[in-house]
Amino acid sequence: MPDFHDADYEKRSYGAIEVGRGRRPGIVVIDYQKAFTEDQYALGGAPMVMRGLENTARLLKVARQHNIPVANCYTAYKDEDDMPHWKVDVVRREFIHGHPSTELDPRIYDESYDVKICKTGPSIFFQTPVVPFFTKHSVDTVIVTGCITSGCIRASSIDSFQWGYRTIVPEDCVGDHEEQPHKDNLRDLGRRYADISTCDEMIAYIEEVGRLNSQ
Repeated sequence: MPDFHDADYEKRSYGAIEVGRGRRPGIVVIDYQKAFTEDQYALGGAPMVMRGLENTARLLKVARQHNIPVANCYTAYKDEDDMPHWKVDVVRREFIHGHPSTELDPRIYDESYDVKICKTGPSIFFQTPVVPFFTKHSVDTVIVTGCITSGCIRASSIDSFQWGYRTIVPEDCVGDHEEQPHKDNLRDLGRRYADISTCDEMIAYIEEVGRLNSQ
């Protein structure tokens, strides 16, 4: 397989165009459930995931103040027969309805505001009501937060792109177990499907949207 370096992609115009920001953002929060945010669980407590959780909480506080739609999801199944052929053993054993690891972390979930979604695939958009929810609220731009960058964040970002949304991933609102897959997947998303941004930039964007809507 050819070894494509960044210069090769740049020469072929990858990443040359910014997606940009629309008039109506919505936020998806992917799998910040206790399985990933509490270190008592095998998948939990990775430093980059916890950084993403903290920044997402900051972003959501501002978003809710400005009535930005929020879809907040976790992954769970009835039993092993109900799930895809996961290669992650912990998912097969613990991502079962009623298991405490499937509970959303209270730092990012507002029961009175967020739409709560149970997803069964890597993407928050796969066979869920997220698209009708965003359509109802005239969303044209999706801000992707959550974990894991190389898995469900990548899958959800590609699906967001395929649904025709402007897609933005704030780098410090998502996390992975290791730094290299985090960087590699954000690099690839940024070349093709999404703009890579930051929490602070998205907060400023939401506040600007709020000012425009109040005029």
